[in-house]
Amino acid sequence: MSAVAPPAQVDDSGLPKSQFDKMSLPLLGAIVAAGIFASTLPQPQVLGRIPITNLLKNDLHLPRATTAGFFFLIGFFWYIKPLLGILTDAFPLFGTRRRHYLLFSTVLAAASWLLLGYLPKTYASLLGGCMVLSLFMVMMSTVTGAFLVEVGQSRGATGRLTSIRQLTNQFCQLMNGWVGGTLAMGSFAIVAGVNAVGVLILLPVAYFFLKEKQVTMGNQGEFAVAGRQVGIMVRNGTFWAAIIFIGLYYFAPGFSTLLFYRQQDVMHLNTQQQGLLTSTGAAGGILGAGIYFGVVRRFAMRTSLFIGVATSGLGTLLYLFYSSYGPAFAIDFQNGFFGAFAEVALIDLAARATPVGCEGLGYSCILSMRNISLFGADWLGSLLADKRHWSWETMVWLNAITTLVVLVLLPFMPKKIMGSRDTQGSSSTKEANASA
Repeated sequence: MSAVAPPAQVDDSGLPKSQFDKMSLPLLGAIVAAGIFASTLPQPQVLGRIPITNLLKNDLHLPRATTAGFFFLIGFFWYIKPLLGILTDAFPLFGTRRRHYLLFSTVLAAASWLLLGYLPKTYASLLGGCMVLSLFMVMMSTVTGAFLVEVGQSRGATGRLTSIRQLTNQFCQLMNGWVGGTLAMGSFAIVAGVNAVGVLILLPVAYFFLKEKQVTMGNQGEFAVAGRQVGIMVRNGTFWAAIIFIGLYYFAPGFSTLLFYRQQDVMHLNTQQQGLLTSTGAAGGILGAGIYFGVVRRFAMRTSLFIGVATSGLGTLLYLFYSSYGPAFAIDFQNGFFGAFAEVALIDLAARATPVGCEGLGYSCILSMRNISLFGADWLGSLLADKRHWSWETMVWLNAITTLVVLVLLPFMPKKIMGSRDTQGSSSTKEANASA
């Protein structure tokens, strides 16, 4: 019987140790960026979103609520992400906790995209194909997130690495706009091939640069580690406070699908024009994430969260004037800017609240709450518009108000994490301090 893995150790700075501490922070950041790029841009909900939504709306003639429901359902594995987090934390694959999970899921995700390109274009086949694809995309995302939390906590750099995560995410949205809008006008097989290539970008990075020590444990030891991790999570008040705060922020009845239909039916835009608006929002997001990177060591967590949530909620009200192509650029840009700042602050909170040694499980639990709330809110918003006939203006007000209400929770959040900020350097060596 294998011994249960001991709790994570800390060095003389009080920060947890990681086997990746000898790697430079720029290299760690590059691995995170590659993982986020490959597990974000080729998602059916990202680069595939405009082509698939256009197909559901104009080829299958589905109403808004059904289309929003489609994207909620294909996100199933994003909602049970913690199960995959337990795998990467406690059940090594071929002797590693990160490396081989990443390599295998990358290859299988690319193969799934290629297969999806040749499936019949029916609701059932698209739904099933996208769900299988999402399983492997979620594993890629889970491993990358666990890696980010592990090295971020060991370097006192969760804010900076989270900013890199968000910058990469917004760059994906930037590409998603003009590339996705253009792809939507052609063959879906080409859409699938382009996405498969996007996934495979991670393969050489993970193979050559993500070097990991071998872990040898028996089955009993693995289950014991998993049980210990669950116990740590259940007893951690900071972790649950972060889950509640993040979940309530994202569960504001959304209008993402409503916006797509409005752009086509009210503003009479084609998919290329819609893609340009998406890219404009992403450009604002890149700026917002970049600013967070610059101020994260100056602002306490509480200040960052207040600024992000307040400006994001207030900026939503500008969608009351979203009726023509010209003003839409400015409105989407500011939404991307303030939304990205809020998103980085929230994901930074998730990384800080994740218990040491439970990187995959803890981070996945918090992000699963985010995913359920985000996609569920969009479906709810579409149902209210279709079934209750709530107007566009009503949905904008509802989204803004329910976002701002979350601010009342700030005074009740754990003081220790609310007063935290990135440290000036690394936790392990002088070399790491220099690279930070």
